[in-house]
Amino acid sequence: MDRKSSAGRLLLVAAVLVVTTVGAGGLALAGKAGERSAEKPDGCAQPDRRIQLYAVELPRDPVTGQIRLGYGSTPDTASYPGPTMEMIEGECLAITLHNQVPEATLAQLRVAPEHPLGVSLHVHGVKYTQLSDGTVHSGSYVPPGQSRTYTWYAKPRSAATGSQGTAGYWWYHDHVVGGPHGTQGLGAGLFGGLVVRRQGDTRPDRTYVTAFGDRQTINLRRSPEADTCDHMNPQPGPTCLMAKVGERIEFIVIGLGNELHTFHIHGHSWADTRTGMVEGNSKPLVDSIPVIDNKSLGPGDSFGVQIIAGDSVGPGHWMLHCHMQFHSDAGMYTTLHVIEG
Repeated sequence: MDRKSSAGRLLLVAAVLVVTTVGAGGLALAGKAGERSAEKPDGCAQPDRRIQLYAVELPRDPVTGQIRLGYGSTPDTASYPGPTMEMIEGECLAITLHNQVPEATLAQLRVAPEHPLGVSLHVHGVKYTQLSDGTVHSGSYVPPGQSRTYTWYAKPRSAATGSQGTAGYWWYHDHVVGGPHGTQGLGAGLFGGLVVRRQGDTRPDRTYVTAFGDRQTINLRRSPEADTCDHMNPQPGPTCLMAKVGERIEFIVIGLGNELHTFHIHGHSWADTRTGMVEGNSKPLVDSIPVIDNKSLGPGDSFGVQIIAGDSVGPGHWMLHCHMQFHSDAGMYTTLHVIEG
């Protein structure tokens, strides 16, 4: 074989490799400039709903001075945790994420100079294609100033196939900021809760996210910053957990970081089931379900709890904390404020 033929074959192989690479990851770059779209998972013909989500920089942590980022349905409402998402099994949701975090801020969080700058949306529990995975290796992230649509499918349970479905309490988070696992993005505040319900599930009156993380924090805050409720005029939010007596309260509990925690509420208990409730009249089934008021939580874990606020105990300021003693001693606690209706 002469040198020209050999060189021609090498160029052909290189071209094939380029086409293959673009075909695998370049689909993530398809669509009009500034917006990238993602394929839909099997079972999702078209999205049933479309929502907008913004990633923005927030004021730095008042105690540590750490960079804080947040997701929001608008730039002005961004927070940590981000907005709680809710789906029904069988529903397909399209979320367009807009990256408004300054490039310079993302560069400060980067752990290696070759790592790309961007934010992403990675979700637990529901179905999505790799183009909605929110990872660097799949190209499914959003560079500064750009946007991208992620598609989630809450696959239903099927008795015919044995599919377990996707009903449960999950969470979403960044998987890109700082490094390939998004550790710096999570630590800065890019996370939020997701609940997938089955048709007929009992709906709560209020839902709160409590993310237990490193540095003995709840939602990246230690007490007293974890509880800023005005006792005279409490306004519900990430740092003000409040309810009226008799309301059904739902907690999405998330494990951030690297440590083991426990989730405990004073004065209240729940069933150790998917929803925290016991439903039905089957005595053998009901008798087999444990009733608990403390549950272990590992990194990446998530579960849901529903309680009736003040059930048999009335109004009060009920402590909510990690029961690893040195964690609660360090400030890993907040309060559920139950007031008269």
